[in-house]
Order: sequence, then C-alpha cells, then structure tokens
Amino acid sequence: MNKLITFFKAKSFFHLIIIFIVFGISGSLSVVVSGPILDYIQIEKLVTYYPAYLLIRFILIFPIYQFVLIIIAIIFGEYKYFLEFEKKMIRRLKFF
Repeated sequence: MNKLITFFKAKSFFHLIIIFIVFGISGSLSVVVSGPILDYIQIEKLVTYYPAYLLIRFILIFPIYQFVLIIIAIIFGEYKYFLEFEKKMIRRLKFF
C-alpha cells in the first residue's frame, strides 16, 4: 500500500482513497456524458465504419474526461492535486 501512496504522491491512505474515488467517478461520468453528446452530433449517421466510430468516440471522451476530472476534484477538495496531474499528463502527450 505504501508503494501506491508513494506512486500517487498521496498524503495518506485516506487521501489515496479520495484520489481513487475521484478517478472512478470522473471516468464513469465522462463515458455517460459523451453518449448524449454523440447522439446530438449524430455521429453514427456520419461514420458507418465501427473502428472509426470508436476512434472518434475516444477522441471526444478524452477532453470531456479532463473537464469532468477537474469538476469532480473541486467537489472533493482536491483541485490542486488534480490540476498538477492534468499538467503532467498534457506535458506527456506533448500538446504544449
């Protein structure tokens, strides 16, 4: 357990649990929210090739996840931790 606490740079075991809860809620909520957005865009009518549809869905879910992660982090009082996580992830993806 100490390896997880060190890896996630958590302050304590309780902080690690909160981090996992925020990740779990954010991931689930971003997938749920992306469904109506894709329905509104009517992407299924535009893209009939299923692998391309999955790729487009993934590309749409990724920014939704980033936004939802920050909102859920604010609700749980972990804004600073997840803001640093976001910055680190964006640097790894080489967007900036």
